[in-house]
Amino acid sequence: MSHFDYPSELAIAPLAKPVSATVTVPGSKSITNRALVLAALTDRDIPCRLTGALRSEDTEVMIAAIQQLGISVQPDWNERNPSVLFPTTPTRGIPARSADLFVANSGTTMRFLTALVATGEGRYRLDGIPRMRERPIRDLLDALNQLRGVKAFSESGNGCPPVVVETKGIQGGHVKIRAGVSSQFLSGLLMAAPNAEEAVTIEVEGPVVSEPYIEMTLAMMRSWSHRVERIGTSTYRVLTTDNHPGPQEYAIEPDASAASYFWAAAAITGGSVTVSGLNRASLQGDVRFVDVLAQMGCRVEECDAGITVHGGTLRGVDVDMNDISDTVMTLGAVACFAEGPTTIRNVAHIRHKETDRIAALATELRKLGAEVDERDDGLTIHPRPLTGCAVDTYNDHRMAMSLALVGLKVPGVVIRNPGCVAKTYPGFWQDLELLR
Repeated sequence: MSHFDYPSELAIAPLAKPVSATVTVPGSKSITNRALVLAALTDRDIPCRLTGALRSEDTEVMIAAIQQLGISVQPDWNERNPSVLFPTTPTRGIPARSADLFVANSGTTMRFLTALVATGEGRYRLDGIPRMRERPIRDLLDALNQLRGVKAFSESGNGCPPVVVETKGIQGGHVKIRAGVSSQFLSGLLMAAPNAEEAVTIEVEGPVVSEPYIEMTLAMMRSWSHRVERIGTSTYRVLTTDNHPGPQEYAIEPDASAASYFWAAAAITGGSVTVSGLNRASLQGDVRFVDVLAQMGCRVEECDAGITVHGGTLRGVDVDMNDISDTVMTLGAVACFAEGPTTIRNVAHIRHKETDRIAALATELRKLGAEVDERDDGLTIHPRPLTGCAVDTYNDHRMAMSLALVGLKVPGVVIRNPGCVAKTYPGFWQDLELLR
């Protein structure tokens, strides 16, 4: 993908003074990819336009796969107002009876499409880059195999992609699913279920990670007129939805995970940053990252324009980040500049992301001079005097964006493979420069 050119290494120059800026971040990846799935699975007697959509590697591989399945979708990457149009179409469901889909390193695309193709009729194969072949998906396959009409398996038998789905369409049924490795297994199943022949009951076994993402999925399903009944705390009954029009236009919020880097820049430099277009009523749990910054000593203001963080004297915190785990590495960067240690807990599942994020963060912060205690489910960061060096990003966009924040204050920080940000935020380096 990328409409940007990236060097192999990028030196980050420290800011000469505390930052003072208003920033606009691109659309939410999580919302864009869910909206693409919901729109793709809708009867389209009327067109549906997704406004504010994110253009990135993760969303482009999703769009390419949907097109490969024979579903008409037209992206318009106008820089001022990017959007994606699903025009009217006479066919319902998935026209293609077979497809070999490539999802690169997009976990959301892999999980959501595995569930989506189960609503078709035929044989579908999904694969990605070598790291994707190490990312677990067995819990979703086990759930799909409990549905009448679907057979899903890992080609290598190890519970990771490549995945093959052989299906006659989802007939219905009662499914038990685990969501302790990724909430996306449950989200994918929830979004596919309205296209079953009969109601689907989904019972969640054990703990659920990243719970706000389930709430996001349910809220978006309601926008598409789907009916989901919640029974107790851990069971969902999804009713079939016939001839539902869905919205003609759906506006995608700015990405709160992307916003976290700019709020963190305010914290680290003692300045102030407003991120436009976000408020606490957001569908995204990651807006709660500002609450962690407030605990550390920052002042947070909300107004019509967006959310502003004003930096202050930072103190270490002890925080359970299970609900906002995409911001763990952002907090890791901020923690280096606090007084006293910061402990991050209950995020064991981030070891299964683009890289093992706990181990990678510990390794790179130690290179910079911090003292880090690593645990199975998190880490403790003890601030120490930092020295710039070249840091590795493990082809993980969030590692690159988070470690760059250290360079706003510490001279000599060099980001290796800065192009990995194309996964979710192709223009990140240009936007970071605007802070000057």
